[in-house]
Amino acid sequence: MRILIANDDGIYSPGIAALAEVAATFGQVRIVAPDVEMSAAGHSVTASRPLSYKRTPLRDFEAYRVNGTPADCVALGAYHWDKVDVVLSGINLGSNLGNAMWHSGTLAAAKQAVLLGLRGIAFSAPVTESEPNFDLIKPCLAQVLELLLPDPDLALVNVNFPDQAAHGLRWTRQSVRHYDGQVMPSQDPMGRQHFWFTVVPMESPEPGTDRWAVEQGYVSMTPLRLDLTHEAELARAQERHPCD
Repeated sequence: MRILIANDDGIYSPGIAALAEVAATFGQVRIVAPDVEMSAAGHSVTASRPLSYKRTPLRDFEAYRVNGTPADCVALGAYHWDKVDVVLSGINLGSNLGNAMWHSGTLAAAKQAVLLGLRGIAFSAPVTESEPNFDLIKPCLAQVLELLLPDPDLALVNVNFPDQAAHGLRWTRQSVRHYDGQVMPSQDPMGRQHFWFTVVPMESPEPGTDRWAVEQGYVSMTPLRLDLTHEAELARAQERHPCD
């Protein structure tokens, strides 16, 4: 099995090294990742300038860095490596739960894989006062890969780990509860004003969702799809407003 690994935290993130270490027990691994952190880049692609693809020493893995986005890395990685079977993205330093899926660069790398006709799995872990404990995560990661890799019907899955030893695995749906988007003004040392964007959940998570599972100490596995069509609303609109 050929496993292409990407992320949005950059080529030197400890999360991508941990993911590659475990993934290497399941197949042949190649890493292609941004040369700098590209968190919250979403599914942006670079269209206004050329991209570089440079071999980079990274432990015992074949690795390349790209001066672009996570989606760029997957596109270039698949271009340079024939017959990739699956793209793994992460392990992200920070959870990607609920509405965060919309702007997640980690998940965008997995989505780019599906757009290319491949499979994509995104992995994220919370950051509290320190980096995630990858020694706790690795056994759970191996369990997830044992479950997901053999099933070709699971084309796109978003996986999130809890911040402690996991109680087990849970299939979940995306949490869609409301968030409070906030703009936080501040000043730099020169007195110039700048701003931080932040979001805070306004409601408690619904049972069975990704947020709920992680808060309860489970590994959350959410199957996703790229088709955003609201089928029920489409049917109602066609009935209420028929078009010739």
